[in-house]
Amino acid sequence: QVQLVESGGGLVQAGGSLRLSCAASERTFSRYPMAWFRQAPGKARQFAAAISSTNSTYYSDSVKDRLIISRDNAKNTVYLQMHSLKPEDTAVYYCAMRIGNSATVSENDYTYWGQGTQVTVSS
Repeated sequence: QVQLVESGGGLVQAGGSLRLSCAASERTFSRYPMAWFRQAPGKARQFAAAISSTNSTYYSDSVKDRLIISRDNAKNTVYLQMHSLKPEDTAVYYCAMRIGNSATVSENDYTYWGQGTQVTVSS
Protein backbone atom coordinates (compact mmCIF):
# COMPACT_ATOMS: atom_id res chain seq x y z
CA GLN A 1 0.00 0.00 0.00
CA VAL A 2 1.42 3.34 -1.05
CA GLN A 3 1.32 6.16 1.45
CA LEU A 4 1.33 9.80 0.40
CA VAL A 5 1.89 12.47 3.02
CA GLU A 6 1.31 16.12 2.19
CA SER A 7 2.78 19.05 4.09
CA GLY A 8 3.31 22.77 3.72
CA GLY A 9 -0.23 24.09 3.88
CA GLY A 10 -1.23 27.01 6.05
CA LEU A 11 -2.62 30.52 6.18
CA VAL A 12 -1.24 33.10 3.79
CA GLN A 13 -2.30 36.56 2.66
CA ALA A 14 -3.49 37.21 -0.87
CA GLY A 15 -0.53 37.68 -3.16
CA GLY A 16 1.66 35.41 -1.06
CA SER A 17 3.34 32.11 -1.80
CA LEU A 18 3.39 28.60 -0.41
CA ARG A 19 5.13 25.37 -1.34
CA LEU A 20 3.35 22.10 -0.76
CA SER A 21 5.23 18.82 -0.54
CA CYS A 22 4.01 15.26 -0.91
CA ALA A 23 6.28 12.42 0.16
CA ALA A 24 5.58 8.95 -1.20
CA SER A 25 6.45 5.62 0.38
CA GLU A 26 6.65 3.93 -3.01
CA ARG A 27 10.21 2.96 -4.01
CA THR A 28 9.29 3.04 -7.69
CA PHE A 29 7.92 6.57 -7.35
CA SER A 30 9.84 7.77 -10.39
CA ARG A 31 7.82 5.54 -12.71
CA TYR A 32 4.45 7.07 -11.97
CA PRO A 33 2.60 10.27 -12.82
CA MET A 34 1.69 12.47 -9.88
CA ALA A 35 -0.95 15.15 -9.52
CA TRP A 36 -2.37 17.75 -7.20
CA PHE A 37 -6.10 18.20 -6.83
CA ARG A 38 -7.92 20.65 -4.62
CA GLN A 39 -11.31 20.87 -2.97
CA ALA A 40 -12.74 24.21 -1.99
CA PRO A 41 -15.43 24.41 0.70
CA GLY A 42 -18.75 23.16 -0.63
CA LYS A 43 -17.31 22.23 -4.01
CA ALA A 44 -16.20 19.07 -5.78
CA ARG A 45 -12.55 18.13 -5.89
CA GLN A 46 -10.86 19.56 -8.98
CA PHE A 47 -7.66 18.99 -10.90
CA ALA A 48 -4.91 21.55 -10.36
CA ALA A 49 -1.65 20.18 -11.79
CA ALA A 50 0.03 16.96 -12.87
CA ILE A 51 3.51 15.78 -13.77
CA SER A 52 4.44 12.72 -15.75
CA SER A 53 7.32 10.35 -15.09
CA THR A 54 9.25 12.22 -17.79
CA ASN A 55 8.50 15.61 -16.17
CA SER A 56 5.87 16.79 -18.62
CA THR A 57 3.53 19.11 -16.75
CA TYR A 58 -0.15 19.94 -17.04
CA TYR A 59 -2.21 22.64 -15.35
CA SER A 60 -5.79 23.69 -15.06
CA ASP A 61 -6.53 27.05 -16.64
CA SER A 62 -7.41 28.55 -13.27
CA VAL A 63 -3.93 28.01 -11.85
CA LYS A 64 -1.74 28.15 -14.91
CA ASP A 65 1.18 30.61 -14.52
CA ARG A 66 0.70 30.74 -10.73
CA LEU A 67 1.37 27.14 -9.75
CA ILE A 68 4.40 25.04 -10.59
CA ILE A 69 4.50 21.28 -10.10
CA SER A 70 7.82 19.50 -9.84
CA ARG A 71 9.22 16.24 -8.56
CA ASP A 72 12.42 15.02 -6.93
CA ASN A 73 12.68 11.31 -7.61
CA ALA A 74 15.67 10.93 -5.29
CA LYS A 75 13.42 12.05 -2.42
CA ASN A 76 10.21 10.38 -3.66
CA THR A 77 8.57 13.78 -3.38
CA VAL A 78 6.36 15.94 -5.54
CA TYR A 79 6.01 19.66 -4.94
CA LEU A 80 3.48 22.36 -5.74
CA GLN A 81 4.91 25.86 -5.66
CA MET A 82 2.12 28.42 -5.49
CA HIS A 83 2.57 32.12 -6.24
CA SER A 84 0.24 35.13 -6.33
CA LEU A 85 -2.29 33.29 -4.23
CA LYS A 86 -5.92 34.42 -4.28
CA PRO A 87 -8.73 33.85 -1.77
CA GLU A 88 -10.34 31.52 -4.30
CA ASP A 89 -7.30 29.25 -3.99
CA THR A 90 -8.49 28.38 -0.48
CA ALA A 91 -8.99 24.62 -0.45
CA VAL A 92 -7.74 21.32 0.82
CA TYR A 93 -4.95 20.23 -1.51
CA TYR A 94 -4.47 16.53 -2.20
CA CYS A 95 -1.63 14.79 -3.96
CA ALA A 96 -2.31 11.62 -5.91
CA MET A 97 -0.36 8.90 -7.67
CA ARG A 98 -1.46 7.21 -10.86
CA ILE A 99 -0.38 3.66 -11.50
CA GLY A 100 -0.18 4.18 -15.22
CA ASN A 101 1.94 5.60 -18.01
CA SER A 102 0.67 9.11 -18.50
CA ALA A 103 -0.55 11.98 -16.38
CA THR A 104 -4.24 12.75 -16.64
CA VAL A 105 -6.65 15.35 -15.26
CA SER A 106 -9.30 12.93 -14.01
CA GLU A 107 -9.27 12.00 -10.34
CA ASN A 108 -10.73 8.61 -11.28
CA ASP A 109 -7.42 7.71 -12.92
CA TYR A 110 -5.43 8.10 -9.69
CA THR A 111 -5.10 5.17 -7.34
CA TYR A 112 -3.40 6.53 -4.22
CA TRP A 113 -4.24 9.72 -2.36
CA GLY A 114 -2.80 11.69 0.51
CA GLN A 115 -4.84 12.94 3.44
CA GLY A 116 -4.81 16.52 2.19
CA THR A 117 -3.35 19.76 3.48
CA GLN A 118 -5.35 22.93 4.10
CA VAL A 119 -4.43 26.12 2.29
CA THR A 120 -6.24 29.27 3.37
CA VAL A 121 -5.71 32.56 1.56
CA SER A 122 -6.95 35.65 3.35
CA SER A 123 -7.98 38.81 1.51
